[in-house]
Amino acid sequence: MSVTQQQVLDRLAKIKSPRGVALTNANVLSAISASDGKVFFSINVDAAEARAWETVRAEAEAAVRAIPGVTTAMVALTAERKAGSAPPPPPQPSRGTPGVPPVHAHKPPPQGGAQSPMARQSEIPGIAAVIAVASGKGGVGKSTTALNLALGLRDLGLKVGLLDADIYGPSVPRLTGLHEKPELDGERKMIPLRRFGLAIMSIGFLVEEETAMIWRGPMVMSAVTQMLRDVAWGTLDVLVVDMPPGTGDAQLTLAQNVPLKGAVIVSTPQDLSLIDARRGLAMFKKVNVPVLGIVENMSYFQCPHCGTKSDIFGHGGARHEAEKLGVPFLGEIPLHMAIRATSDAGNPVVDSEPDGPHAAIYRAIAGQVRDQLKGVIAAARS
Repeated sequence: MSVTQQQVLDRLAKIKSPRGVALTNANVLSAISASDGKVFFSINVDAAEARAWETVRAEAEAAVRAIPGVTTAMVALTAERKAGSAPPPPPQPSRGTPGVPPVHAHKPPPQGGAQSPMARQSEIPGIAAVIAVASGKGGVGKSTTALNLALGLRDLGLKVGLLDADIYGPSVPRLTGLHEKPELDGERKMIPLRRFGLAIMSIGFLVEEETAMIWRGPMVMSAVTQMLRDVAWGTLDVLVVDMPPGTGDAQLTLAQNVPLKGAVIVSTPQDLSLIDARRGLAMFKKVNVPVLGIVENMSYFQCPHCGTKSDIFGHGGARHEAEKLGVPFLGEIPLHMAIRATSDAGNPVVDSEPDGPHAAIYRAIAGQVRDQLKGVIAAARS
């Protein structure tokens, strides 16, 4: 059953703003995207009124979810501060708001009375460890590394999930060959798709591949939160999160939402990539996320015909950077046609060529990550 924008507007017209005006007449709604049972929009208000509007946002999302044919509803609250106005107090999400983690009352605020954003962290039930795979810039092969790392952890006997949190450029549907739409369980949580023995979720499963994700920061934060909290992940030893490049809203949302057990930084050997990798590493350290190590991707080009190695982007830069910064160096991954071809075909090299040299490299990296998470996983299993 197709859902129309008018159906959404009809439901929203029954919801009142904090000032008693129908939501559709309050001049706060963004354009509404409604297709294939998926509805996305934001409510744009002044930051000083954000707390009063959070209940309205939750009511709007619940109302849209109740429309027959709606499988996914994502409503973000965009709060902007007007010029000259004072910053608003930090929001306090209610415990009953879908997709928003509760505030831990037992955590005292830091000195000065302002609540730390990390006070909103809470574990995801059933998941022992959430780790991020990140890069300072795009184009370094982060998503390919994240997927093959997840497969390497699987080969070590762990139960693994993969979350594609790159909202603007989701790559996991193409890398896994998955294009189905997630279904909902009895609690209206999305059921992750499964392939290669992994539980997999991506915003790319909810929108068409050609769709331009023109979303502002709060919408991105809401999407990341929902894919963490409103997905029936089941029991996992490790959830690998493929982060968007950079140090923006998605990274901060993840760090503030769940207590990350670590981050893997992916870089190429060249100086420009390493500069951005340093920023990513510094961000995770700033939010008290342990850095599990640095991976040097495209470390060298290996000719598929003669096997000759060429240092196209230089060589060893990431290893040197890891030593300088005092973090583990996890390994070197070559720029090789087999890795590229299997990724493009939706058959990652660790699964399609399990006995090959590239799969061995990814499994060796996964082994080092596993060793650093052993205590966390063992505690969750006990």
